[in-house]
Amino acid sequence: MLKTVNRVVLGLLGLVLLVLGGSVLAIGLGASPPSWWVHDGKRDVLLSEADRDRWRDDGWFWPTVIGVLAVCVLLALWWLSAQLRRRRLAEVLVETGDGEGALLRGRALENVLAGEAESLEGVQRAAVSLTGRRNAPEARVSLLLEPHATPGEALHRLSAEALAHARDSAGLAKLPAVVQLRAVKHRAERVS
Repeated sequence: MLKTVNRVVLGLLGLVLLVLGGSVLAIGLGASPPSWWVHDGKRDVLLSEADRDRWRDDGWFWPTVIGVLAVCVLLALWWLSAQLRRRRLAEVLVETGDGEGALLRGRALENVLAGEAESLEGVQRAAVSLTGRRNAPEARVSLLLEPHATPGEALHRLSAEALAHARDSAGLAKLPAVVQLRAVKHRAERVS
């Protein structure tokens, strides 16, 4: 979802900046603007003094402009924080009993957990991502179930086997998981 939003927002913003910047540059270099364009020539300014003073008597205009700009700044800060936030857990702290601990790569634990989940009966494909803190990870598991699989049984076996093995091998007290189950699209079977 975030990738799509990033591409759309960056594409639109880049297009607007390219068109506006290119047109201002072209007019500044001496190109003649169309009659409907906001600039008349090289010496023209974006907002003249008359344009700035025209809205002075309207009490709603400048608070509205400031409010819209504040919302734009807040949206830009939200977008920046979403870019800088790490989605996946890079490493998991494994308790070794000596007080030091060891670090396990998050991707390694994800791959092992996904492999064990895929080996369960009725599971065609599994995807795992770890989130949270390195001493308290959380798993997000997506299972693609085969047509004959029972969702309750697949969920129970995932909890009792794959997640329990991952939790025990990493020495974690708990490993909470959010599991998304989807079924493989298949044709209806004939009943005779």
